[in-house]
Amino acid sequence: MAAMTGASTYPGGPGQVPQANMRVTNQDREHVVEHVKAAYAEGRFDKFEFDDRLERAMTARTHGDLMPIMTELYGSRPSAHLRDSLRPTAPPRVSAPTESNERLGASAAHLLALIGLPVIGPLILLLTGGKTSPFIRRHALESLNFHLTVTGATLLLPFTIIGVILIPFMWIAAVVLSVAGGVSALADRDFRYPLTVRLVK
Repeated sequence: MAAMTGASTYPGGPGQVPQANMRVTNQDREHVVEHVKAAYAEGRFDKFEFDDRLERAMTARTHGDLMPIMTELYGSRPSAHLRDSLRPTAPPRVSAPTESNERLGASAAHLLALIGLPVIGPLILLLTGGKTSPFIRRHALESLNFHLTVTGATLLLPFTIIGVILIPFMWIAAVVLSVAGGVSALADRDFRYPLTVRLVK
C-alpha cells in the first residue's frame, strides 16, 4: 500500500507521504490524537477502541506507527486526511481549550515537587495521564527534565566552593519555577524551565 511504504505521492497532493521509519514529533502525535478524539465524539469507536487508538497515537515513534491509525479512520485508500495529518510540515492547529482534569494533572506534575516528589511526581503523571493527554505529557516531561537537572546539579556542585554557595539559591529558584509551571498549566499554557538538560523525550 502506498501509504504504508511512503515511497509514492498522493494524487494531486503537495508532497510525498513521510517515510514509515521517519521519527515523529509531538505535533504529529497530537494531530492524529485530534482525529481519534473527533471519531470517538462521532460515535465511530467504543471506549475500549478509543483508548487503544489513543495510546497507540501517544506512544508512536515513527510515521509507520501513526499511518495504520489514520487508515483505520479513513480507509485504506490514500486520503487528504492521512496526507495532511502525517506530512511533517503540517501547519499548526488551533487547539480547543484543555479540559480541567488535564490542567490539574499537568499542574500536579510541577507542584508535587513542593511536597518532596520532584522526580517521582512528574514521572507518575507522565506514565499515567501523559499516555492519553498531550497537554499532561508536555508538562510532565518539562518538569521531569528540570528536576533531573536540579538533582544532577545538587550532586555535582558541592565539588566546588562556589557550587556550595549556589545550591541554596538553586533550590529556591526550583521552588519558584515549580509554582510558575503549576500556575501556567492551570491557565492552559505551556511552560519551559530555563537552564534545563532535556534528557527524557
